[in-house]
Amino acid sequence: MKIKQENILILNDIRSVENVGAIFRTADAAGIIKIYLTGYTPAPLDRFGRKRKDLAKSALGAEEFVAWEQKKSILPLLEKLKRENYLIIAIEQDEKSIDYKKVKLKNKNVFIVGAEVTGIPKNILQKCDVIAEIPMRGKKESLNVSVALGVALFGMLKI
Repeated sequence: MKIKQENILILNDIRSVENVGAIFRTADAAGIIKIYLTGYTPAPLDRFGRKRKDLAKSALGAEEFVAWEQKKSILPLLEKLKRENYLIIAIEQDEKSIDYKKVKLKNKNVFIVGAEVTGIPKNILQKCDVIAEIPMRGKKESLNVSVALGVALFGMLKI
């Protein structure tokens, strides 16, 4: 009998509303149980509790199906998830990263992506159990954050 995985996302300091909406769609397709929006990452509801039409447009309704929560700071959240025995996986380029295809998942996993231009800060990477990188063959050294998350999630979850 296969044990059901619990997979969570953390979107840290992602500026683009369209990227966040696209990530909600990907999360729904991949069976993610919850998304934490940390730092200045926009949420499906604005500060007045109204639905954000710009996010909903790229999420195509997925923001209605994937549980989400906003947290101001990522570090206390990471500490809480570690205490709950989640494997913390950053999707980032780093000298300590491994190929995302070699990551061994556990029953409880957290995937973190960061800001479009600057990525995940070093102080957060130091708290992660694994840093997973997508190898690049072309001249550009990175993918859009929503695309990178989709590639990494579907590859690691073997969907």
